[in-house]
Amino acid sequence: MKKPDLKSLDLATLWRGLTRPDPAGTDRVVPPTGFTAQLTVFSAAAMAFLAVFALALALATGRLAERWSTELAQTVTVRIAAPENQLDEQTATVMEVLKTTPGIAEARLLPDSEVEQLLEPWFGPDVPVEALPVPRLIEVTEDRDGFDAEALRLRLQGEAPGAVLDDHTRWRQPLVSAATRLRVLGLFSLLLIAAASGAMITLAAKAALAANGQVIRVLRLIGARDITIATAFVRRFTRRAAMGSVAGMVLGMAAIWALPSVDQAGGFLTGLGFHGWGWLWPLLIPLCAAGIGFVATRWAALKMLREVR
Repeated sequence: MKKPDLKSLDLATLWRGLTRPDPAGTDRVVPPTGFTAQLTVFSAAAMAFLAVFALALALATGRLAERWSTELAQTVTVRIAAPENQLDEQTATVMEVLKTTPGIAEARLLPDSEVEQLLEPWFGPDVPVEALPVPRLIEVTEDRDGFDAEALRLRLQGEAPGAVLDDHTRWRQPLVSAATRLRVLGLFSLLLIAAASGAMITLAAKAALAANGQVIRVLRLIGARDITIATAFVRRFTRRAAMGSVAGMVLGMAAIWALPSVDQAGGFLTGLGFHGWGWLWPLLIPLCAAGIGFVATRWAALKMLREVR
């Protein structure tokens, strides 16, 4: 009996066998139908579908973290809490200080209507702002060069003791940190999906190899090399994984496209989806699935061919 030619089962040889046509029909060693074929295609499609959403989550949270960091970093707020008889005077003083501070592009006193909108989530509609001890709020927008926040704090402390500069650091850092962790979670989910796909394809390939043990023995008796047998299994299962992942990718992209926009969803979805060139990223999923199928089936073939005698 011919000994298994396992040394020749290298990636280059298998890749050539995978990409070249099969005029001899060696792929017929692998059963074209049955539960292994259905399992491979279905699992690849399901994992590709989930991978599209994990990728969309990772990209969306990356955009969200960048937007929050940029928007909150460019604006600061000055809060004026002073006795009622000094409130107008200190407000005018703060506005004058802000106008003469280098690095500040604009300083705008928020009207009562906007303050009412800010308080509405906590106090409900029709908040009586004039009857509450609500501090005056000034929105400050810095220019590209920025300003010296510590120097501005000291100046406000000396000229308007009731004014407090808030650069949103305590709000920005937790938000950016949360968005970054969500992004890491999305990327980790992609790794788990890839690992699960490889495990299922490996099980399906090993089941097919075990079911065809007698056929493998006969092929060896008539002179077939193990590289030919392994290539047949790798070719078939890699193509099944690629075809299933293409179907799952298309369904996943259609589902992402059908999601409501941020305005329609009230901001709940935080822009989950792909923007612009980002729609090209899911096209890598079938390639990755084919690569996973290639490696998983090769490993299963190496292991099973050592056991089948």
